[in-house]
Amino acid sequence: MPRNIVYFDLETQKSAQEVGGWGNIRDMKLAIGVTYSTALGGYSIYHEKDVADLIKELQRADLVVGFNILRFDYTVLEPYACFDFSQVPSLDLMVSIEEKIGHRIGLDAVAEASLGINKTADGMEALKWWKEGRLMDIAEYCCYDVKATKMVHEFGAQEGRVFFQSNKTKLRQEVPVEWTL
Repeated sequence: MPRNIVYFDLETQKSAQEVGGWGNIRDMKLAIGVTYSTALGGYSIYHEKDVADLIKELQRADLVVGFNILRFDYTVLEPYACFDFSQVPSLDLMVSIEEKIGHRIGLDAVAEASLGINKTADGMEALKWWKEGRLMDIAEYCCYDVKATKMVHEFGAQEGRVFFQSNKTKLRQEVPVEWTL
């Protein structure tokens, strides 16, 4: 039986500013969560009312892969769960890269330099869409981020490296990674 890798991202209902700062991520509330399961070969979209199903999928995964999931996405989900997310086998691509280069880097910088693809929006735009009731736009954006995360992970696992564009030098930088599929 092949491993079930679940790629994961979520968007929130509230910004850091609306909840009193980044120390209150737990209060941002889930707007939309998206997964891609290698076992199912497809995407799943979760609304806040479906958060228990999202958490079950994450718990059942052989590996959950995301970008900033340890510091952000799991923290958003904590109020909905009755267990510690550190029990979920996880690979946070941002943390993995940060350990190599000494600073945080965004998904867009890695996806563009490694694969030539860009994000379709950003979290602030998703917050605006939430306030406008545009849930399908949020889901589409979140699906694309999950796809970009999956592609970056697969590229890194196959090549043993990823790339990013340095904000300081504007040069393409290589980062060795030890990711597996």
